[in-house]
Amino acid sequence: MFEKVNGKVVKVDVGMAGGVVARSGAMLFYTGDVSFAPHQIPGAQGMGGMGGLMGIAGRAMAGEHERTMLAQGNGEVHYGFAGLEVHVVQMQPGATLRVEASRLLANTAGLQSSVVSVMSSGGGGGGGLMGALRGAASGALTGQGMFTTQLSGHGAAVLLAHGGFLELQVGGPNPIVVDPQAFVAAYGNVQTELKAALSWRDAVGRGSGEAMQLHCVGQGVVYVQASEEKL
Repeated sequence: MFEKVNGKVVKVDVGMAGGVVARSGAMLFYTGDVSFAPHQIPGAQGMGGMGGLMGIAGRAMAGEHERTMLAQGNGEVHYGFAGLEVHVVQMQPGATLRVEASRLLANTAGLQSSVVSVMSSGGGGGGGLMGALRGAASGALTGQGMFTTQLSGHGAAVLLAHGGFLELQVGGPNPIVVDPQAFVAAYGNVQTELKAALSWRDAVGRGSGEAMQLHCVGQGVVYVQASEEKL
């Protein structure tokens, strides 16, 4: 499917991949008969038309979701974005990839995709509106978004990062604790939960992992970038 050309560019045979979804502006060049059309991840507009707090959560979700394009046809497309490092994840049956929307370059169109709240992937946060609102509070403090993209099924995805990737194995007796601003993605059966490392009074005005930390447990891999810089 996706093949790395170098550390910052991937190429893919669109026909063999069954179509490719990529963030807008990521296509570098292509050969063959390939067409491009706007694409919408399911759930990215699910609450945008409702009023009150639900509407606020929906608009925030739509704002954080990166615009994407669907490539179809027969040809080879090269993708990259802003000179960032790339990493290819081959999806296995039963595994889930949760990735920050800004750190997802592309994925094969056959993967099941949705947008979920940050807090819904960890214990105690809950999904739905309350999970979204808790995610908003945590996101404002950490600099991490309210929502994340969830992928599953058979296919592949390409991640983006500043300064390269670290692959941290999750599965030991202790959780992997990550600075939320350095977090890229979690793959496998990994549960994540944002926890306060300082009191709220101490944490005011601090957006780094010293204030909030992302605890990762379960079985799988957590991808971390070698930087706290946002994409």
